[in-house]
Amino acid sequence: MSVKIAITGATGRMGRMLIEAVTQSADSVLTVALARPGNPAIGQDAAAFLGKSSGVLISDDINQLANADVLIDFTKPDGVLKHLGVCRASGTRVIVGATGFDDAGKAAIADAAKDIGIVYAQNMSVGVNLVFKLLDVAAKVLATGYDIEIVEMHHRMKVDAPSGTALRMGEVVAGALGRDLKDVAVYDREGITGERDPSSIGFATLRGGDVVGDHTVVFAGMGERVEVTHKASSRMIYASGSLRAARFLMQQSSGLFDMQDVLGLK
Repeated sequence: MSVKIAITGATGRMGRMLIEAVTQSADSVLTVALARPGNPAIGQDAAAFLGKSSGVLISDDINQLANADVLIDFTKPDGVLKHLGVCRASGTRVIVGATGFDDAGKAAIADAAKDIGIVYAQNMSVGVNLVFKLLDVAAKVLATGYDIEIVEMHHRMKVDAPSGTALRMGEVVAGALGRDLKDVAVYDREGITGERDPSSIGFATLRGGDVVGDHTVVFAGMGERVEVTHKASSRMIYASGSLRAARFLMQQSSGLFDMQDVLGLK
């Protein structure tokens, strides 16, 4: 039986990529496509940009989320939290691909997971989540004598920094070393900074052009440097990972999960 998928932000870059992935999938079907009120595409077929007919019209009625098994939401935190309330009431599972949540937002997601299945991941890419696993191993092996820096670059339109993926990489590395990222992260360097604190994890953020997403974690030792890198060339990797998460969620009635759970890496 096909998984009924709802997509928010249906006219955005990620929304369109998700719609394309669903239309190409053999085991999922698009049932809801949402956009913000006033969007000129409202009333149009959701797959019109592909030259296809999906039979689903773009709408601004969030109550339609009840007509889906799983919502895939890459919109901004305020939108996600609004949609989450409707999904919790209707029993619709949720995949949260948005980043930039504060502690209250993360707590709201965790609370909703008491009633519905939720996959919340800062990056839905299968490859990136494999990198998370590799970083855990690398950090434990290189725990002494190596300085750790994280460099990320995204397109000029990205609104949050560092990226959610970079922060998650930092959390994975810090956790493997028995540290709390909040205590050791360094986000700004300017002027006379003094020597580098060996326990710190530094972040460098680059923005420009149409870069989908590049991330590198550097373990710099004396005489050698180990770098773990992931480069994304298409947003389709996030869409494909989201559909994999949707299949996983259909086996979960409630609970909070991430892509490590989806991929069986824990």
